[in-house]
Parts: sequence; C-alpha cells; structure tokens
Amino acid sequence: MRHPVCRLRTRALAVGLALAASMLVPAGSAGAADQYEWAALGDSYTAGGFVGDPLPALGDASRDGCDRTSDAYPGVVERELADFPPGKFVQLTNVSCGNATIADIANDRQTPISPVQPPADGWPAVDPQIQRANLGADTDVVTIGVGGNSLPFGGMLLKCLERGAAGKSCRDYYTNPPEGEENLSDKLARVQDEYIEMLAQVHQAAPNAKVITVGYPAVLPQEASACNRPALTELGSITHADVDWLRKDVLEPLNSTIKRVTDFFGDRYVDVYSSSVGHDACQPAGTKWVEGICGEAADYWPARLPGTLLNCALINKRATLVHPNAEGHANTAAHVERAIRIALLER
Repeated sequence: MRHPVCRLRTRALAVGLALAASMLVPAGSAGAADQYEWAALGDSYTAGGFVGDPLPALGDASRDGCDRTSDAYPGVVERELADFPPGKFVQLTNVSCGNATIADIANDRQTPISPVQPPADGWPAVDPQIQRANLGADTDVVTIGVGGNSLPFGGMLLKCLERGAAGKSCRDYYTNPPEGEENLSDKLARVQDEYIEMLAQVHQAAPNAKVITVGYPAVLPQEASACNRPALTELGSITHADVDWLRKDVLEPLNSTIKRVTDFFGDRYVDVYSSSVGHDACQPAGTKWVEGICGEAADYWPARLPGTLLNCALINKRATLVHPNAEGHANTAAHVERAIRIALLER
C-alpha cells in the first residue's frame, strides 16, 4: 500500500484541482462587527446524545433527531466564551448530528436515528451540515468532530461484541474479511480520502474561517486487562486481545489520519486523546469519562435501542454505547475552547 502521506498529497491535489474553478470567492472580512460566527459540525461525540438537556427541547416542533444536548462540548464552550473577547459576542451554530459520517458534513443528506421520541414515520432527512450551518464568508471558526462512523467504529465495536461472545477474534475478521467487507487498511485509506474532500469543501464554503478538527478521546484502556469481561458497564464481551487491537490498530490510527489531513491543510487539530488516557470506559464510576455499552445517562435516554437485543434496564442502566459522559465533554470543551480562543486572536 502507498505511504499515507503520498496518498494524501495525491488525493488532496486531485480534490484541489476539481474545486479550483469554484474557489474564486471574494475574500472579504469574516464576522459581523459585533460578533464572531462559530459553526460546530460533527457526530454524536460532538452532539452529546445523553449529556444534559435535549436541544431543541423535548416536544419542540423543531426537533430533528440529531440528539444535540446542552452539556456537550459546543454548549460548554459557548458558555465559557460568553465574555470573550470583551465587547464581541461568539455566536454558536451547532448542527452536529448523532451517527453523522464524513460524507454527511459536506455532501449527503442524513436520516437521523434518534431513539428519543421519534415520529411515527421516522425522522426526515436533514441537509449536509455545511448547508445547515450556512457557512459563508462571514464564518470565523468551524470546528469538526467526525470520522468514527465512516469506518464505522461503532459497527466494529458491535462486531467485536458479537465475535467475543462466540469466542471468536474480531481482529481476524477485519484482517481477512468476508467478501463485501473492507479490511482495516482499506477502511482507513477511504476515511483519509473522504476527510480530504470534506475539509476542502469546508474551506470552499467558509473561505475566511479558521478550521479546527477535533479527535476522539481514549475510550479504550491502555491495557485491556483493565476491562472486566463481560460487564456491560464496560466493554461487554469484547475479548482483551480485541480491545488492545481496537485501540492500537483502529482508534489511534483514526486520530492520526484526522491529524495528518488537518496538518496538510494548515488547520488546527485538537488532541483530546492524550488528556483522556486513564479515563476510558473500563474505569470505575467517577474516573471514567466514557460510559460503557450500558451506563449513566439522563432520564429521557432509553435503556433499549430499537432493532437490538441490548436491554440495559436489566442492570438499571441506559444504552450509552461507549460515548463520553459530562466529564468527557468537559475535558474536550477545555481543549476546544483554547483552540477557538487562539484562532480568534489570530484573526
């Protein structure tokens, strides 16, 4: 396989040439005189899902099934930026959406899958996030937290649960996959190509914005022996060997891919992995910043998910599926806030 950097350069050049004709946008000056414009794009690790109050509120006619919440990191950062800089307001437009893929940021309409009070006929599709956020010449900052669902990391976790329960190796499955399933190397290469195209389109849509990408936290332990199999409040039936493989060969390379593409574009990458080591899903309550397969969540969040056999009510928990809790979002918020402050000071 070609070296990732060589592949990145080739793909970035192709995308750049394809977009060049449409990039002739007047430079202008970003932002209104009395406020900065910040757009938050991303998946459930940005939206929040079960952390804080639903946004929009339950029962609101504008609910879209994306599961944004008040205590996810965009909301935390917005509150911290209320007095920065003096005399100039930071206006947040948060269009993140649970289960979003890289393609849903710039190209595809997404059909949300929220299990919280869905309409009888399901959630209607929503526009690509760069359209929903109305990115333009006046946008000052764009933050993006996406990539996991494009592997898909969640799907791989579920496969590892299934294989582990049967005493089989998840690593072997993705090393020598059945027909129709990509191997891991191909998955990561595809994610890199998709991320290149997505960032190019974000820059095209918001030509004056500072773009900040956000990596994923350390949801898995440095040593798989820390996990108590088959505890659903941790990683369930996933074998220790597969937990180590998911961390070393899947999650860490995913973050490296996001950082590599971000650096290539000259944008800023926010590393939340390093600061969250030791706060993974296999740590005890009070230490973990990531809930396990089942975990603590706000009362509106379900214990069972449609179409699955998972029933966290049996252990008096809710279906959190390895997502950050309030402490995890607070940690991400601290790093994202710093990156936004730097970006605005550089304008």
